[in-house]
Amino acid sequence: MCGIVGRVNYEEDISENRELIENMTNILSKRGPDEEGYYFSKHVNLGHRRLNIVDIENGKQPMSTIFNETKYTITYNGQLYNSEELREDLKTKGFKFRRLF
Repeated sequence: MCGIVGRVNYEEDISENRELIENMTNILSKRGPDEEGYYFSKHVNLGHRRLNIVDIENGKQPMSTIFNETKYTITYNGQLYNSEELREDLKTKGFKFRRLF
């Protein structure tokens, strides 16, 4: 099990209010006792609690990458059981993969 929290506000800069997301994430510590992660930007804050089961070293979240000069960040709960098949399909379409950690 994992836990995800987030806040989005396009009208205000919420990047400095880290304590709110950290407190929300800590409340979910029983859902994800092994690890926590955060993402803070001007309008989006994300928190993630993780139960380490699969890909312990490389499954840290939230995950960010840059594609075509745009930064993308996700956090999710679950496992992609066909991740290798999807990776190969995306490679044929020109996407490149690299380890971020």
